[in-house]
Amino acid sequence: MYEVRLKSILDNDFYKITMQNAVIKQFPNEKVRYRFINRGEHHFPEGFAAELRKLVNAMAELKLTKSEKQYLKETCPYLDLPYLDFLAGYHYDPAEVHISQSGTDLEVTVEGEWYRTILWEVPLLALISELHYEMKHLERDTNEVVIQRTMEKAEQLNRLGVTFAEFGTRRRHSYAVQDLVVDALVKTENSTLIGSSNVHFAMKYGVKPIGTHAHEWFMFHAAEYGFKMANALSLEHWVDVYRGDLGVALSDTYTTDVFFQQFDKKFAKLFDGVRHDSGDPIEFANKTIRHYEENGINPLFKYIIFSDSLNLEKVEEITNACKDRIGISFGIGTNLTNDVGLKPMNIVMKLIAAKSSHGDWTPTVKLSDEKGKYTGDPEMIELAKAFLKIPG
Repeated sequence: MYEVRLKSILDNDFYKITMQNAVIKQFPNEKVRYRFINRGEHHFPEGFAAELRKLVNAMAELKLTKSEKQYLKETCPYLDLPYLDFLAGYHYDPAEVHISQSGTDLEVTVEGEWYRTILWEVPLLALISELHYEMKHLERDTNEVVIQRTMEKAEQLNRLGVTFAEFGTRRRHSYAVQDLVVDALVKTENSTLIGSSNVHFAMKYGVKPIGTHAHEWFMFHAAEYGFKMANALSLEHWVDVYRGDLGVALSDTYTTDVFFQQFDKKFAKLFDGVRHDSGDPIEFANKTIRHYEENGINPLFKYIIFSDSLNLEKVEEITNACKDRIGISFGIGTNLTNDVGLKPMNIVMKLIAAKSSHGDWTPTVKLSDEKGKYTGDPEMIELAKAFLKIPG
């Protein structure tokens, strides 16, 4: 019997909660599909799908506790009380998840109403990652080594004078390792940790839950309204719900260059900053600073959250390039929660199609600032590039 399991319905990234609230308000009838993507071409042992099925079925028992609801009410006043009541009555429906295995290949898809299925992605990836290490009987570093390594990283970040958040749920080695890591980050003297993307650990350790929206928010809008309107309407609808709260905009769903064409003075002033998640971070910083300056905005009053495959060397390079030019912070994931002496998994789960209440299924795509990270139907990718005049 494997020890893998989820202990809380809040063991999820915060942007899933914030997006679910927005989806319930604005898109309560739309359906979506997600698909697991094995970027690292990992091999899954015999019987993996059956074990994963058991874990998914067990998630139906998770429920928001009274103390968790009170925590969200006090910590996140921008989440409406009707939404918190909805979440208190929410249960995962395992029938929405379809799992199969052919040899060492794993296939996982999710389908259903967007407002319900939106919570599956992150815990599914976390379960797949942890179960993979468990079933392969791979021995990790000791707890003492993990704690020491984590505290050394926190001390280095403190020396650099930068703030950071823990973003490591989806590709963590295990719940136990993430727990060790967040505990060590909080206990490190003069730690510059500002929060965690994981709501459960943010609550457990008294740090801020960090997150706004993900690529799927923009991908859905492209499917619903067209590629040319996707960025502007995504931002507009976000503002309609949160009225200035949760003001970090994700910039690279259809490349940063296309994003900045619609991130006009209104949005540039209203949003606190932007998040970098693909492409060259220094080049992105230069573009962002230039965009603010061209709109008459002092970049020092704004900030960038860097979150793309970060390690300490990257953080130092970015810090040196951005110092005294724009505010910066970092979201560090796998390098914190899966630095245990084993090769981290490279897995994602992406929105692949959306269906409005009055239409057919429309494939979704993501065109990040790295062509290797393009995801979606090849024909739709080419169509998006043509509409948005993206070269290559």
